[in-house]
Amino acid sequence: MKGLKDKRILITGGASGIGAATAARFLDEGSRVCVLDRDAAACARIRHELPALGEAIIADVTDLMQVEAAFAEAIRLMDGVDVVINNAGISLRHKFLDITPEEWERVIAVNLTGVFYVAQTAARHMWERYSAEQGSGVILQTASTNGLVGQPFYADYNATKAGVIELTRTMALELAPKVRVCAVAPGYVLTPMQRAEYSNAMLDEVNRKVPLGRHAAPEEIAGLFAYLASDDAAYATGQVFTLDGGETAGGLASR
Repeated sequence: MKGLKDKRILITGGASGIGAATAARFLDEGSRVCVLDRDAAACARIRHELPALGEAIIADVTDLMQVEAAFAEAIRLMDGVDVVINNAGISLRHKFLDITPEEWERVIAVNLTGVFYVAQTAARHMWERYSAEQGSGVILQTASTNGLVGQPFYADYNATKAGVIELTRTMALELAPKVRVCAVAPGYVLTPMQRAEYSNAMLDEVNRKVPLGRHAAPEEIAGLFAYLASDDAAYATGQVFTLDGGETAGGLASR
């Protein structure tokens, strides 16, 4: 991808799943990469798997002080941050009537408040660094097709992803032209988190409904992040890019 060599990338939720695949992709593009994740074991694992990684910083996105400290560490290690992939998220499968206040608050804290903390911290750094003449910083946020269409058993998750989409659009309007902001809305992606939620029968049923007949690989989502961060996407901001194998083309997500 054009312009990614030596770009400084920070990826939240970057020690596993889509985040880890995205870290590997940016390293392949010649970028400098740090990841942020609250899972210490996963951070240790990705340091081993990706020796070229700048660092795996242990931090919880629901804690603003930890976010600010982690961002400062990434800036120290890479002498700045050009691109943030705002990817940390969780999901809990349960019926709407069974969601407890504690579960609701946990999902909101990670998927929406955490996204806000990271986005605002990144935007403040980029706003000071960039001008129209110097190019722009890039903030890319992981949304979901669940933020675009109804999906049973994920009311809290759906609400957060719809919130991420509207946060993205508003940020893009306010931060242009210094910072580009887009969201990626994956459909079904076969990450460890996703696989843990489904039996083999449930997985087969989902695959049957998707027009392309399968889940996405995390590496496919990583490729879209790489494109949107690159100079090839320099005119893209305020948009939601859906990558779902045709899932939402016929409204299959809610069936």
